[in-house]
Amino acid sequence: METDITARLAFVPPQKPQIPTFYCPATGIYTSKHPKRAIPLDPNLDLVSFLLSHRHSGDQALVDSRTGDSIAYTSLQSLVDSFACGLQNIGVGKNHVVMILLPNSILFPVVLLGVLRNASVATPMNPLNSIKDIKKQLDSSGSSLVLTFIENVQKIESLGVRAIAIPESLHYDPDNFQIFNRIMNCDPTNAPKPAIKQSDPAAILYSSGTSGPCKGVVITHQNLISMVELFVKFEASQYRDDSSKNVYLAPIPMFHIYGMSLFSIGLLSLGTMVVVMKRFEAKEAVRAIERYRVTHLPTVPPIVAALLRAKRDLGCDLGSLKQVACGAAPLSQKLIDEFSRVFPHVDFIQGYGMTESTAVATRGFNTPSCKKYTSVGLLAPNMEAKIIDLENGNCLPPGSHGELLLRGPAIMKGYLNNEKATSETIVDGGWLRTGDLAHFDNEGYLYILDRLKDTIKYKGYQIAPADLEALLLIHPDIVDVAVTSEENEETGEIPVAFVVQRSGISLSSSEVMDHVNKQVAPYKKVRKVVFVNSLPKSPTGKVLRRLLKISRRNSKI
Repeated sequence: METDITARLAFVPPQKPQIPTFYCPATGIYTSKHPKRAIPLDPNLDLVSFLLSHRHSGDQALVDSRTGDSIAYTSLQSLVDSFACGLQNIGVGKNHVVMILLPNSILFPVVLLGVLRNASVATPMNPLNSIKDIKKQLDSSGSSLVLTFIENVQKIESLGVRAIAIPESLHYDPDNFQIFNRIMNCDPTNAPKPAIKQSDPAAILYSSGTSGPCKGVVITHQNLISMVELFVKFEASQYRDDSSKNVYLAPIPMFHIYGMSLFSIGLLSLGTMVVVMKRFEAKEAVRAIERYRVTHLPTVPPIVAALLRAKRDLGCDLGSLKQVACGAAPLSQKLIDEFSRVFPHVDFIQGYGMTESTAVATRGFNTPSCKKYTSVGLLAPNMEAKIIDLENGNCLPPGSHGELLLRGPAIMKGYLNNEKATSETIVDGGWLRTGDLAHFDNEGYLYILDRLKDTIKYKGYQIAPADLEALLLIHPDIVDVAVTSEENEETGEIPVAFVVQRSGISLSSSEVMDHVNKQVAPYKKVRKVVFVNSLPKSPTGKVLRRLLKISRRNSKI
């Protein structure tokens, strides 16, 4: 009897697994673990009025990393107001679309905010794009004016569109920039401030979305105000330091949603100094970090890799850096591990967002006891998510992967003049289909596995290229790699690896395939290998797998 009692007392009945508070099984909705933030409700509030109304102790707003030319916070509003007034004086008005075809400069934010202050709509674009691509975006967006660098004016005007040359700083020759000089010398007190609603369009940025050709993403003033609150100001609130004491290096293009949201808009609400690089170059970045005591560095994967090379070649310690944040493209486990080892004093995080979500979705969040470097972090405040089954559309719990859907105040208004694409992307209930394969863990951290449109289907099985790329990058003789698909009559598609090998090494296709194939299920095996000198990538470091497919088809490799 005594034995039975002892056994009975020692027995602990199995407990049901505890349901995380951030996930609701009844609705399938994930919510942020962070407290909600108040978003301004005034329907007549525009972004620039909201942005420049913030009080802080910041001194220098924007500094040129190379020359040291700067714009002080005390001058920022008057410069923006003058530019907006000048646009009115040359006939640019409300809802007129203005293309900003410029590289990074300390004047980029002034130009952008001046366009928005004028109730016009900005459409940024990579200034290195071909004239064909520029014309395509001009026609699609309906732009009536282009703001560009001086060497580009004649080329743009040959397309029948007015162009104005913009200098790199306020130290310019008025004879070379006559129209700009006239614009900047306008007295804004003589110009009426246009009426702008939060719901009015502010910007048109181009994205391929979940599939197909590039489409114009319409971002409203309300989207951008939400971005400032949920992305920039929220992240700053996670740290005890006074934001006006922080120094950010800006190597990411401001024509991209990531760079535009941070450097041209959000950080200016905090009084932070933004050190602007015209283009990223590793030695210049290291010099700027040391000269300006940079504390925060938002990056993309190629910059992370370049910093590691700089450590090896230059011996820099980047001692002033407190945080490095990576986004815009997937980052390999190999790079993450190496960076954390080489720069242990830096808080390394990843983040996730889309053009269609105004760069807002998740942000890395490290604590002394929890450092999940491979995750893109926790949902931002006020954001919701779903993970849906690829076959039946059912909502999935933590630990299950499927397509990621997002909902929140930063989600775009829609695609420009494309109701079909809008209705396919923003579905019932205002949910944005991201086209990304993802899952949440039991603590609410999100992991992005791959793009659905890049998923390879081999005999009906789905293969995420990123899984194979991660294994290939572990190989000591492989510098870079991208996996894509090739059509196959028997299997539907097969995985093909495009490999950049280390200089002086001669790998064979069989060596590469054996390295992967012994670590994966049979259906995931790499079936072909193509050796290349480099991979086609976007300015933010995304591998352009579509171009690899085209290249392979054209070359008949």
